[in-house]
Amino acid sequence: YEEGKDRNGPCCNTAAGCVPSWLRGTLLRNGPGLFSIGDSEYNHWFDGMALLHSFTFTNGEVTYRSKFLRSETYKRNMKAEKIVVTEFGTLVYPDPCSNIFSRTLTHLRNLVPDFTDNNLVNIVRYGGDYYASSEVNHINQIDPVTLETIGRTNYRNYISLNLATAHPHYDDEGNTYNMGTAIMGFGLPKYIIFKVPADTSDNRKKKLALRGVQQVGSVPFRSLLSPSYFHSFAMTQNHFVFVEQPLKLDIVKLATAYVRGVTLGSCLRFDEDQTTLFHVIDRTTGKAVSTRFYGDPLVVFHHVNAYEEDGHVVLDLISYQNSNLYEMFYIHNMRQETSSFIQANKRFSPPVCQRFVLPLHAHTESPRGSNLVTLTDTAAAAVMQEDGSVYCRPDTLFEGLELPAINYNFNAKKYRYFYGSRLEWSPHPNKMAKVDIVSRKHVEWFQENCFPSEPVFVASPGATEEDDGVILSSVVSPDPNISPFMLVLDAKTFTEIARASIPASVHMDLHGHFIPAANAV
Repeated sequence: YEEGKDRNGPCCNTAAGCVPSWLRGTLLRNGPGLFSIGDSEYNHWFDGMALLHSFTFTNGEVTYRSKFLRSETYKRNMKAEKIVVTEFGTLVYPDPCSNIFSRTLTHLRNLVPDFTDNNLVNIVRYGGDYYASSEVNHINQIDPVTLETIGRTNYRNYISLNLATAHPHYDDEGNTYNMGTAIMGFGLPKYIIFKVPADTSDNRKKKLALRGVQQVGSVPFRSLLSPSYFHSFAMTQNHFVFVEQPLKLDIVKLATAYVRGVTLGSCLRFDEDQTTLFHVIDRTTGKAVSTRFYGDPLVVFHHVNAYEEDGHVVLDLISYQNSNLYEMFYIHNMRQETSSFIQANKRFSPPVCQRFVLPLHAHTESPRGSNLVTLTDTAAAAVMQEDGSVYCRPDTLFEGLELPAINYNFNAKKYRYFYGSRLEWSPHPNKMAKVDIVSRKHVEWFQENCFPSEPVFVASPGATEEDDGVILSSVVSPDPNISPFMLVLDAKTFTEIARASIPASVHMDLHGHFIPAANAV
């Protein structure tokens, strides 16, 4: 294996400890893996070329494979032997040798985010189709076994979207729900919730599941030219919850990004003077409840879980006081020594897991100034205001954790445990934690000079207890004496069961998706 090259075949690894024989399936992971092409370099960690990883578990053995996503962006860059496509934090100017007409066409083509299809964020399933996904309108279908890129698909061929999240939800029937932003299209700009049914794939005729996409509902922008940026959303058994946060996308600035010479990342702006608006949308009707739920300004990228209890929506998310997180991941920041990094990033707002409770029984006749939350296991409050809106104050569950994961069998249901990566002094997590929401206690996994990826929970066969299963995490280290390894933890005790050493260079990734083996029991 060479840095920047594909691993063209599987690599079987011996494991220290005993990988459970019942653990059968493939963990797909996605993240940036190439940061320079020719003499050109990316400025931001979120810009690197997407590198796919797979860890396949069979009969106590682990097989590893990796391959770069063959996006159009990747192919254009490789052909030019330099970076020629603009990314989140790296601006590429049009060819100065091209004439004014072609440069103008380039600007017009990029009025709406169509800059890149470098889908480096997550792996998304629609029906039986798997896609490398980011937040733009293009996604790339992949073969989950070989990691080959099958081809690029445009959301806009199926539904009017310019942006879509890489964090959909799946129900018990296998249907996929996602959200996106329609900036240009029919009607006023809006946020759109859509569903892709589980049974619409047709591999024999090469028909994609997206052909069956259905719009479930929509929410108008609060600010016409400044839609809220959102990375994920929440779902309960009866509702979707969308957080319209004051981290905004400046459409005018975005439309003129090429002309003005600014990056995509600079088109995001945090308005510290604007409140956060919580939309609760009925999953059946697609209509938002009439009560307006507000909260203090915050920034949220990842939701933990949401569920309904006694007429309340309980919403757990990871919040920040500002949007400085993105600044931490500029390459020049990440290359600093630890002490210098800490000094340079004192403005960094740490992640805080907060619980908001939205009382669905709130109505215009509710007493003003009263707390409408009647649940007894939380300090979260929802206070009726004079204008009939409800102001929500959160309950803090945990501080210093990101990339949250749960037993997904408990998604949209009341739950007790969540897992995540501990973010302390570094943009790279150096610990993992299991948090008990009831006891408000946590346990950690840690190894010196090791950096674990987002934890993934896999339930034991026939499990009835929420934490009966294992946690999977890909671990890397800058120490040449520590090979990358796949870590398997007992989810109950958070102690190590096994690790599979990987004789290859493995990169830190972002998110992934576990596919159970077809014959797993």
